[in-house]
Amino acid sequence: MAENKNNYTLVGMPGAGKSTIGVLLAKALGYEFIDTDLVIQRREGKLLKEIIADAGNDGFKKIEEDVNASIEASRAVIAPGGSAIYSDKAMKHFREIGTIIYLKLSYKTVEQRLGDLKARGVVLKKGQTLYDLYCERAPLYEKYADIIVELDHLDIGDSLEKVLENL
Repeated sequence: MAENKNNYTLVGMPGAGKSTIGVLLAKALGYEFIDTDLVIQRREGKLLKEIIADAGNDGFKKIEEDVNASIEASRAVIAPGGSAIYSDKAMKHFREIGTIIYLKLSYKTVEQRLGDLKARGVVLKKGQTLYDLYCERAPLYEKYADIIVELDHLDIGDSLEKVLENL
């Protein structure tokens, strides 16, 4: 299976701009854009929040892992959901097919950017706060990232420029 290593996968907390920056980055590079949440919704025929409600958090993570670990792409910017980071299998796959870019934000910025977590399809365990989630995920994003781009205090245009400078 000779996969191309010419893809970029964007990881980061919900609200980091994976989808927004991803689309702009794909345009700037002349690449395809793949939002794996949309791939999951298309495959399952349901919205993320419906899948989570029906399958539970663990069931959703299994579906997410299956989709993420089987993404086949060439010259694509891939934006997986924030919880993709929990799957070693999926993250290894993203590394095999390209470069992983961590869109890094401080907790304070994440908190400011996020509205209703449930509406965004953010998977929280019972009693888990956004801060707990941030502390749990940040080290994982760092672990898998080939490139880390700090985006605090930057608007979308400046964020895109900073990502492009780091490629």
